[in-house]
Amino acid sequence: MNRLAAALIAYAVLGVLSWVTIGDTRIRAVPLGILALFALKSVLRRHEVMHTDKAEDEESKDLAES
Repeated sequence: MNRLAAALIAYAVLGVLSWVTIGDTRIRAVPLGILALFALKSVLRRHEVMHTDKAEDEESKDLAES
C-alpha cells in the first residue's frame, strides 16, 4: 500500500468518526470540509511530485523563449 492510499484511508476514517461523534449537521460539515481539503491537497501534491519532469521541461522552454 502506498502512502497516498494510506492517507486517503485515514481521511475517510477520520471523516466517519467525525460524522458519528458530531450531532449538529451545520457543525458536522466543518471538519468534513477540512478533511476534504486535506485529501484534495494530498492528491494534487502527489500529482506534482510524480510529474516533476513535465514542470521542469515547461519552465526551461519558457526561459529559452524569453
